[in-house]
Order: sequence, then C-alpha cells, then structure tokens
Amino acid sequence: MTDIFTKEKRSFIMSRIRSTGTKIEKIMEAQLTQQGINFEKYPNDIIGRPDFVIREKKIAIFCDSEWWHGRNWKKRRNEIHSRRKFWINKIEGNIKRDRKVNRLLKKQGWAVLRFWGSEISKDPQICVKNVVKTMRNS
Repeated sequence: MTDIFTKEKRSFIMSRIRSTGTKIEKIMEAQLTQQGINFEKYPNDIIGRPDFVIREKKIAIFCDSEWWHGRNWKKRRNEIHSRRKFWINKIEGNIKRDRKVNRLLKKQGWAVLRFWGSEISKDPQICVKNVVKTMRNS
C-alpha cells in the first residue's frame, strides 16, 4: 500500500504535528482546571517532561496519542506499509522510552498516570476521577 499523499504533502502534514498543546492535552487541562486541581504543565526538571504534574502529590500525568506511543502495537505494527522500518523503530523507541520514564519516575516516588487520547476524548471526567483518586492515595 502506498501513501495517498505525495512525499512533499506528507512531510508538510507531519511537520504540523506538535508535541505540546495537543487537543487531548487541552481537554485534560480544562478538566483539571474545572476540578480546581493545582497543576503545572511541561516541567523541564522532571524526567520525561510530563504533560502535567501535581508536585504536592508527586503525580506525573501523560496524555499519549495512540499512534506515537504505540497503543495495540502488536496489531498496528503489521498495518504499516510505508517506510515500515523507520516507523517501527520510531514507535518501538517511544514505547521503550515511555517504560523507562515510568520506571525512573516511580523510583523517585512519583505516581505515573498515562491516558490514551481516545480515553481523554471519549470521557475526560473518568480520567480526572483517576487523577483525584491517585491524589487521595498519595
């Protein structure tokens, strides 16, 4: 299967993907704010640079997109036809990095919450309930 876009068009599309300020992050931010939760965005001094942190409770929150972070990876990796080697290496590297970040943060006493974009989009209140529950248990 070939890409439906030209190489130039695909490059342009990919260049517009941002690592911060995504739709799912904005949804999560609105929900956290609505609940009155005091959080910080994209702290440079915390391993993995979580999307949100609640320092007082040592909670790191990541809003992960399904593609970039490899949701259902065993199935989805077989669906890649264009630039297969590149994308498999890229996504598997992201998965390994996410696991390492989780391990290091937990070792430092952080609670790590990772939410898939589809979970946030579908029902952000459930995600925030998990944050509140973690805050109570910290």
